[in-house]
Amino acid sequence: MKEYFGHVPAEVFDKASKIKLLVTDVDGVLTDGGVIYDDHKTEFKRFQVKDGQIVQFLKAHDIRIGVITGRNSLVVKNRCEELGFDFHFHGVKEKSLVFLSQLKALGLTLDQCAYIGDDIIDLPILKNVGFSACPNDAMSYVKDKVDFVSEFNGGDGVFREVADILLESQGKLGSVIEHLISQKLQNP
Repeated sequence: MKEYFGHVPAEVFDKASKIKLLVTDVDGVLTDGGVIYDDHKTEFKRFQVKDGQIVQFLKAHDIRIGVITGRNSLVVKNRCEELGFDFHFHGVKEKSLVFLSQLKALGLTLDQCAYIGDDIIDLPILKNVGFSACPNDAMSYVKDKVDFVSEFNGGDGVFREVADILLESQGKLGSVIEHLISQKLQNP
């Protein structure tokens, strides 16, 4: 684990240890930020499966997950439903208003929340949460304002890296791994 987390400063783990809600942007974080349309205006996006794999373990350890995105996309709605996100809002231009509304509904404080964003629209939330992160290919003025810049670009595992940091900082990642490797398989 030291090798995997060697680039993560101690203060990042300290901030991550208090998190009960992880909220993320979509385009440029869960995806590479590109949008592909076919001749029938059908939208396509590529998601990293490793990002989705960790969601069940976050939820099992009482870390809620949400999405607030500026675009309105059926593809994204379907992905959020498939993964079982606690909430997802689409087509949002004032992300901070929706974010604060969710905090109030969940009875959480800003210090208990993490946010991953990559662009200018994410700055009001990134600057006010307990732990903020962005992909390696985020806008430079976003990278300058967050607690943690991922080693991964958007769509290539930034969500997974941040989720792993949350679980590790709270002493939960090791137990997830131990549980999975201790499972005994029976010959058919």
